[in-house]
Amino acid sequence: MKLDKTISVVGRRKEAIARVRISQGNGQMTVNGKPIAEYFRGPIVQKIYTKPFELTNTVGKYMISVKVLGGGQISQLDAVVHGIARAISKTDPALRTILKKNGFLTRDARVKERRKFGNAQKARAKKQSPKR
Repeated sequence: MKLDKTISVVGRRKEAIARVRISQGNGQMTVNGKPIAEYFRGPIVQKIYTKPFELTNTVGKYMISVKVLGGGQISQLDAVVHGIARAISKTDPALRTILKKNGFLTRDARVKERRKFGNAQKARAKKQSPKR
């Protein structure tokens, strides 16, 4: 499918938010102004963010620009992958079923549990009580 304009979507994971812009291009991907291989280093990580393209046979067809903020390295990676998958599904609705079946369009809702007042330092830790 020929993409005439840019498509903007948002991917999320924990506290990380990735704003993904996709357009027709040569396969160049940047995250916060850096090449994606420089921002997310390592061959194992590279397999994770290229997986949506491999499943949909769209490797090298789109130019992707991502602004990601918040969270840690892995949360940011998962947010970027979620955003890329959502962008690919918007470009061609036929690819949505493939991405949905492999779990790329599902937003992982697990976040850190808030700390309750009256407890010790952690969310579920209880204060120690004296025995005597």
